Amino acid sequence: MSNVKQKIIPIQQIDRVLNPIHEATGMPNEAYTNPEYFKFERDQVFGSTWVCVGFASDLTKNGYVKPINFMDLPLLLMKNRQGDVQVFHNVCSHRGMKLIHEEGEVQGMIRCPYHSWTYDLDGNLKGTPHIGGIAKHKDERFKCENHGLKALRSAIWMDMVFVNLSGDAASFEEHIAPLEKRWKQFIGNDGLDLLRRVNMSGHIEIEVNSNWKLTIENFCEAYHLPWIHPALNSYSKLEDHYNIMFNEHFSGQGSLAYNLSDTAGTHLPKFPNWPEDKLRQAEYIALFPNVLIGIQADHAFAMMIDPVNTDKTVERLRIFYVGDEAMKDEYAACRTSTVESWRVVFSEDIIAVEGMQQGRYSPGFGGGAFSPEMDKPTHFFQTWLAKQVKSATEQE
Repeated sequence: MSNVKQKIIPIQQIDRVLNPIHEATGMPNEAYTNPEYFKFERDQVFGSTWVCVGFASDLTKNGYVKPINFMDLPLLLMKNRQGDVQVFHNVCSHRGMKLIHEEGEVQGMIRCPYHSWTYDLDGNLKGTPHIGGIAKHKDERFKCENHGLKALRSAIWMDMVFVNLSGDAASFEEHIAPLEKRWKQFIGNDGLDLLRRVNMSGHIEIEVNSNWKLTIENFCEAYHLPWIHPALNSYSKLEDHYNIMFNEHFSGQGSLAYNLSDTAGTHLPKFPNWPEDKLRQAEYIALFPNVLIGIQADHAFAMMIDPVNTDKTVERLRIFYVGDEAMKDEYAACRTSTVESWRVVFSEDIIAVEGMQQGRYSPGFGGGAFSPEMDKPTHFFQTWLAKQVKSATEQE
């Protein structure tokens, strides 16, 4: 391990995370407060696996582009004329100029504002004005086909756009297969194909002054429900929850008594394959590192955790309903109630994650302890993270 990384987090502190839960401590404060560690995490933890960078349905029509800044990387979500979504580095191949600054529809070509090089919506370099001299727009010494926009390896699942920055992770199909297998009991083989987003509604964005990991850790456990979420605890009680941990990079909690439909009157169409004896069961799973997913009999949600810096995160939530029937006007009030119930829940979490981030600057806190039972999914996440950090540093 390099001296720089050793100074940020001594390996002994990583090893303590990997202890059995009753002896373990959490990741040390530097993992939440050190900007140098944040960049290391992007390149070595996020970079080596599949991470969510946006939502395909945010690209509202063919020929639409959306620039994003993911952990200081300028990326570009692009929907071509045929409706295919790809992700590119948002830089011109000529001199590295950032190409797109605002989302919107591209009428013709993407044009670099510096030297007016142009690209089509598949990333191909099409125009190079004066490249061979005045009025010489082609040059046999320069092959346009070698200088298109740089694409990232990408995949779309449940409307989320995933990328693998390093390019060498296992296939996304293999990555997501354990979760798809688990959820067949609820939605069958093709239930995700029924998910619908209605007129860009069900769209919640929450900015929190905390490190991205705290949002994941908080989501993984139900321990805090009675004190942070009194309303949610009234229709999905702490004692009705169970822990979920499987396949290294999934953990969270489930509820055996989720009944918002009775509490708020949100009677929406349900997944046709959802078992009648499990209509009140719901599961909330973190797909490491930056995705939170919830599934109920009558709707689902996906949240992208967008790490801005060590002390700031944006939570980008999209809510989906089941089938074309759920999109009708007669369900508008039910959809609104569902969105607002989740807005309350995730807004209530702000005080928790921001308070924990403030505590991370205290020399009196050294990573904390875990409840041997209630914190199992959170420790599962921290164990995954510690293994990624240890693996990356040992390769240096």
